[in-house]
Amino acid sequence: MCDTRVTIGRAAIEAGVSTCSIRLWEAKGLVTNIERTGTRYRLFSDHNIARLKFIRQAKALGLTLGEIGGVLDFQDAGLSPCPRVVQVIDARLEAVERAMADLIRLRQALVVARDGARRPDTAEKATATSCPIIGDMENW
Repeated sequence: MCDTRVTIGRAAIEAGVSTCSIRLWEAKGLVTNIERTGTRYRLFSDHNIARLKFIRQAKALGLTLGEIGGVLDFQDAGLSPCPRVVQVIDARLEAVERAMADLIRLRQALVVARDGARRPDTAEKATATSCPIIGDMENW
């Protein structure tokens, strides 16, 4: 396999990310060992592009750049990153489950508020400066 070198625009296309993302990830230390030409153009190797793809895929799973950096640190140290990936994904799943529970509670509150707004006595309680629907939420 021939390890070609491509410029940032081509690397972005091959990895499916923007050039701005690449610059950010480089600045954060997630993408390293990028060669430079005499005129300071970046040249990306196949290894660099594979790493960009990994970062894109990890971000698609909701991992933060800090979490991705932690996984890459394992890989760079010659260790299997899989145990760290499992830890990060487990933590992300817990966060998603908490957010889903919060959204279910919010949906229930909105349904109650909407149903309260449809009651005939609600319009009678309303004034120019207050809305009894939101005021009644204190009792939930």
